[in-house]
Amino acid sequence: MNHCSYLKNLSLFRILKGVVRSRFYIHKPQVASMGLLTEGSPLSWEETKVLAEHVRHHGIEQFINLYDKLRDRTGDVLKWGDEVEYIIVKFDDKTQRATVSLRADELLPKLQEKEQADPQNVKSLWRPEYGAYMVEGTPGKPYGGLLAHFNIVEANMRYRRAEASTLLKDGEVIMSITNFPRLGCPNFTSPPYTPTPDKGVTRSHFFPDEGIFPGHPRFKTLTSNIRKRRGEKVAINIPIYRDKNTKIPIDDSHVLEPGVAQPDAVYMDAMGFGMGCCCLQLTFQACCITEARTLYDQLAPLCPIMLALSAASPIYRGFLTDVDCRWNVISASVDCRTREERGHEPLKNNKFRIQKSRYDSIDSYLSPDHEKYNDIPIIHDEAIYRRLREGGIDHPLALHVAHLFIRDTVSLFTERVHQDDANDTDHFENIQSTNWQTMRFKPPPPNSPIGWRVEFRPCEAQLTDFENAAYVCFVVLLTRVILSYQLNFVMPISKVDENMQRAQRRGAVLTQRFWWRRDVGAPRTVVPAHQPSPDAPDQYLEMTVQEIVNGKEGVFPGLIPLIDSYLSGMDVDADTHCSVQQYLKLIQRRAAGEIHTMATWMREFVTTHPEYKNDSVVSEKINYDLLKTAHGIQTGAIPAPTLLGGSIASKTNEDIPKAFTKMMSKDCP
Repeated sequence: MNHCSYLKNLSLFRILKGVVRSRFYIHKPQVASMGLLTEGSPLSWEETKVLAEHVRHHGIEQFINLYDKLRDRTGDVLKWGDEVEYIIVKFDDKTQRATVSLRADELLPKLQEKEQADPQNVKSLWRPEYGAYMVEGTPGKPYGGLLAHFNIVEANMRYRRAEASTLLKDGEVIMSITNFPRLGCPNFTSPPYTPTPDKGVTRSHFFPDEGIFPGHPRFKTLTSNIRKRRGEKVAINIPIYRDKNTKIPIDDSHVLEPGVAQPDAVYMDAMGFGMGCCCLQLTFQACCITEARTLYDQLAPLCPIMLALSAASPIYRGFLTDVDCRWNVISASVDCRTREERGHEPLKNNKFRIQKSRYDSIDSYLSPDHEKYNDIPIIHDEAIYRRLREGGIDHPLALHVAHLFIRDTVSLFTERVHQDDANDTDHFENIQSTNWQTMRFKPPPPNSPIGWRVEFRPCEAQLTDFENAAYVCFVVLLTRVILSYQLNFVMPISKVDENMQRAQRRGAVLTQRFWWRRDVGAPRTVVPAHQPSPDAPDQYLEMTVQEIVNGKEGVFPGLIPLIDSYLSGMDVDADTHCSVQQYLKLIQRRAAGEIHTMATWMREFVTTHPEYKNDSVVSEKINYDLLKTAHGIQTGAIPAPTLLGGSIASKTNEDIPKAFTKMMSKDCP
């Protein structure tokens, strides 16, 4: 790209990972999808609650100081990286059971040895995740502006999976599945543990505390504090898939939790049901703050589309549900709002009535040009907003930060209570990183070569490295197209919110229609037909994912045709060209319904299994066979034409110099 000067290979991903996601630190920058990991002694909720205003006040001062120093920073190169989360599954072939293996704390120190020995040249980075059965892997350094980098992604994902697999015991496998189907069922862990609803941090009927990663106190502290701040356990009710023999009530949850558990829903009562899910995320470093805000805004409408396209989690707590995605499950699993804040009681002890969980879709765009599309109430702290404006921060960005800061901190460590606001940002990151939204706007860390970044968060984890690479490359290519063609995908936030709910419905990729902008400003060489006036009443239309991705004649050119147009003017080596075309073909075919999403494939497997009784129940045997088959597909031992199509042999290559030596005349499958 010519938007920024291309910098030479900088081995920044170790830092980029630590601050690219604004998480928490253990020793050197370490991260997880949960938030900022700080080493130290966690405070109790009672102690943390007293310090809530202290954290808010100093977090805002830290942001103002950081913004003042770095607002004019320019010249950073486009860099990007992916994050894939994995579940350690254990198969017992004798009993034909599959469980999650609680060995993440054993694997992680070994996986991190290469980073500790040679941090500048390591090929992968490994971090803890919420579940004691989960690990997160990223590339060892960020990818950059070369198109050849698209051909490295899958190879690096393969390397990560192989690296983790060498540490597994007999019967264990590493799987990039979004959700373990029988999470929360009796004895779903290895070794087995019994939930303790009357004690511990979770107090769940289904999810034992031992299922939480034990290697850092942050995870259990966060679990306990969210429950205590809310004033009751989290409550997740996901509608059951009603088959002909489905029983209502589906189980005795409504007896265990009367008035909370809905009889026609799968009830879950622990943070682990949400944060114990896996996802696929992307982080982009922009050239400057303006470009970062542009990417944040333009990618936000894409989030629901990618959620529907990547749908991979229709089964919860051993039941087939009527949703395909994890999003609302996680949202409810960390919903720390009190009854007052949720609108169930008049405001008395709390300041705000808050419409969403702290894990949800974004509430506002950041660019001044897009303020008019912020058509939902943006609840914010007026005093914080005024202080930000006094600190030189413009209206939309000040509103965004003041909105994030209506939340309390839910995890604080003794050693980090008092900070130097001129040089530290931990209080800001404490609240920023526990606002888990579809997009995240990320300032540069203090005294770092890292620039302004955005994080793209909606995608579900895919089964194979090929699929994960395809989704990653598709989204990254769209960022290139957006910036090169100066496209405009922005629409009213209310329509994006509506799309997010539609995206999670069963079979949404084929059955739902999504609001989409008709005229995105594509060049007339790409869209020669007449386009409507920007003020036309049908500026936003309801379209299928197929029409948005592949185009609708006379209405919208399609995302992949826009990418094809962009690539047609670029010099790209043969191997990269072949791989990218394979990736785009997968996305095209999923959007068109020619091949299934993982969610649809799982539904079909369950409902056609010989032991399925048309009762929405995913038994131990069905779960075992499902995951055994999925693992076979993952390794390439079992073909999956309905999930992947025919041949998916990309020409991924982790060596860029070799990629550049290939001739364009080379055959492409």
